[in-house]
Amino acid sequence: MPVEHTATTTILKHPKGSVEILAYGATVVSWKFKDQERLFVSSKAFLDGSKPVRGGIPVVFPCFGAPVHPEHFKLAQHGFARNEIWKFDSIVMDNGVGVSVRFTLDSDSGHIKELYSKPFKLAYVITLAGHQLSTDLHVGNTSTSDSLEFQALLHTYIRAPADDVCITSLKGLSYYDKTESTQEARAMPKTETRDEILVKNFTDSVYENAPLDYKVVWPSGGVHVKTKGFKDVVIWNPQEEGRKIGDMEVGGWKKYVCVEPGYVRGFVSLEPGETWIGQQVITVLESD
Repeated sequence: MPVEHTATTTILKHPKGSVEILAYGATVVSWKFKDQERLFVSSKAFLDGSKPVRGGIPVVFPCFGAPVHPEHFKLAQHGFARNEIWKFDSIVMDNGVGVSVRFTLDSDSGHIKELYSKPFKLAYVITLAGHQLSTDLHVGNTSTSDSLEFQALLHTYIRAPADDVCITSLKGLSYYDKTESTQEARAMPKTETRDEILVKNFTDSVYENAPLDYKVVWPSGGVHVKTKGFKDVVIWNPQEEGRKIGDMEVGGWKKYVCVEPGYVRGFVSLEPGETWIGQQVITVLESD
């Protein structure tokens, strides 16, 4: 069976690899291609639903970072989608091309109504196909009268040697450097002048109106990341600052780079009945 499903975990299988998804947060916690793990999850990560998973691909919704929208003030950083139990909805595809499943979360789930008054429905479709992983987030406004404003992001931890990673296609973009020491400096846009982005030093940069197409390469491999709907991208690696993260394994910051497609500068605005889709497709480069 290409799909193995329990109350807590769903595993997709393909002749070339596998994907593991937790019901908690609908978090992808493993993607293997040719027996090699392609995502990073800290060995100290909590996988029991007690807190968001440190690694994999957590889903950020409806706010990125500390909430700034009046409708989000009761929410924790990065919202609630990554720490709610999602419903396994269906197998979308199961054939020679690949295997795909859908998870859902709505405004009646868990404790959401206590924190958030806007009606919505999320559908998250995860597809494994050969050397490719696709994650599609559908956000629907189920209200009959009110608009829905939100941010969304896929907090993707790509397993890679951080000191050797190069990320391309960001030159010339406006970005915000969250490693600056003052709020004023963090709010001041910069222009990216580098052909290749390195993360040998503490990096936390938010690029706006990005090209939706990135290459993340290192001497022994790489991935191609293509997105739709996610107009921004965050590049993050804490380097030695990672020692301050309680659920980060020792030296874990040397084992990944986060390339996080999102809509985080400003808000998506949906009218009643409308749906927005953000897609991420990660392809292992043929040279790997």
